[in-house]
Amino acid sequence: MPHVVAAPDKFRGTATAVEVARAIASAARAAGWTCDEAPVADGGEGLLDALAARGGRRMHTTVRGPLGSPVDAEWLLDGTTAVVEMARASGLLLAGGPEGNDPMAASTVGTGELIAAAVVAGAKRVIVGLGGSATTDGGQGALAALEPHSRLRGVELIVACDVTTAFVDAAEEFGPQKGASPAQVGLLRRRLERLAADYRDRSGIDVTTIPGTGAAGGLAGGLASVGARIVPGFELVADQIDLAERLEAADLVVTGEGFLDEWSFQGKTVGGVISLAADAGVETLVVAGDVWTGLDVAAAVGGLPVRLVALVERFGRERSMDDVAGCVGEVVGEVLADAGGQAGRGRHRR
Repeated sequence: MPHVVAAPDKFRGTATAVEVARAIASAARAAGWTCDEAPVADGGEGLLDALAARGGRRMHTTVRGPLGSPVDAEWLLDGTTAVVEMARASGLLLAGGPEGNDPMAASTVGTGELIAAAVVAGAKRVIVGLGGSATTDGGQGALAALEPHSRLRGVELIVACDVTTAFVDAAEEFGPQKGASPAQVGLLRRRLERLAADYRDRSGIDVTTIPGTGAAGGLAGGLASVGARIVPGFELVADQIDLAERLEAADLVVTGEGFLDEWSFQGKTVGGVISLAADAGVETLVVAGDVWTGLDVAAAVGGLPVRLVALVERFGRERSMDDVAGCVGEVVGEVLADAGGQAGRGRHRR
């Protein structure tokens, strides 16, 4: 029986990676294929769900949200490894989006409280997923919540992100997305410059020389100043869920995300899955909500065996936004039925 691996990312704001993988699996079974559901993430929202698929207990801790109101934040504990998503404690959605956010006051203190809760629970390895943040505080709030920092001795802190933004550049690159005016962006940059000097004086670590420290408004840099290691989010998730090994058994791989653009192929989920599938000798079907009009897909994939379907083009914007799972399932069902149920059809090994 032919076999498909469902390895999508989230369709931001409309469907989680788990929901999309489930829709792919349902369509596969209806077409006579078996399916391995392997939802993935690139370090931001969805990291917890992707890693929870391999086990662990979902925990809840009440922490201070980005603007100070209490929020119930979920995190994962698997043995002595914890997974924390900063968006669940310090996320932009919790602040009411860019319109409701106060970009100068938004703080990562809640993320620090989540990390502290994980350490108290016995975690010796804490994975912190960055993305969707309301903050540009350089991690100052999180570090305050983690004092005394001696509590982190013997704890491996891993920061998973999908950008290489420099620490002080976080203000210009991400501040406007969080509601910051041009004048506030300038103030935020100067704040980050002062924090970088402070971190260097206190720890001897110059966060301005480490790629990715600007992620989540500099939270990555703040955590790096107390010993955290910054890693590419997709690579971490792929390794944790044994994705490369699981793709070896596939006749087709299905991935996707809400909006496909040039960045999707630079350290993000879609590009990472395509690369791993090609290494395994398997064709990839990419199902995207929409595609940037200037994207040259053929150039982006570098000749790798990829088929792309855009839901907006296929079903129209309204339905593709309102019924992501149904649209994805319909596309996958059509592709698998067209393949005729022939095992190995999607393989291109020489």
